[in-house]
Amino acid sequence: MRQTRPLPDTHPEFSIIECPEFCEYRVENWRLAQNGSGRVIRGATAWSWLDPCIPVLLSFVWMRNRDSLAASLSIALALALFVWSRCNQVLHESVLVFPTVGIQLETHRGHPSMEPFVVSRRFIHASSLEDFVMHEGFRRWNVRYYLAAIKRSNHGVISIQVAFENILPYFPVLREVYLGVQEAMFPRPNLEETG
Repeated sequence: MRQTRPLPDTHPEFSIIECPEFCEYRVENWRLAQNGSGRVIRGATAWSWLDPCIPVLLSFVWMRNRDSLAASLSIALALALFVWSRCNQVLHESVLVFPTVGIQLETHRGHPSMEPFVVSRRFIHASSLEDFVMHEGFRRWNVRYYLAAIKRSNHGVISIQVAFENILPYFPVLREVYLGVQEAMFPRPNLEETG
């Protein structure tokens, strides 16, 4: 297994993990600031000083209203939502390429200081993979590029699966992934060998 960072100066959050059986294109949920300062902008945040304040504040509110069932349920719901929001952050997203078998789109969620709690996987078999495209779309006031796998079901229904749909990496990262997937899944015939 070999891990490389093909864009270390501009996009160090992007890495390629190569194994004999597959290749993983991984984008972690952080990036460098676009102004060239080298400052890291985190998408998933670890513990901060504010995190212990919320349960303490909720315990004070509970002490004053512990006789009320509605207040107790509201506090329990608020605490559960707080824990869920801290432990449901996107840590990284990946595109795994298994040549001649298919591709797998993964999203890893959890808390940054722990192992992922939830991993969602969508596998697209090579026989149902029509194409892997790079396209552009609008997000708020920005034009963003994205990668999508076009899949045809057994019944002929076409669906689109978006890669890196939560992190939305920048164009240079998407270009590297796009070229790697195209090379592995849709090899072009060598013109020198055929002629």
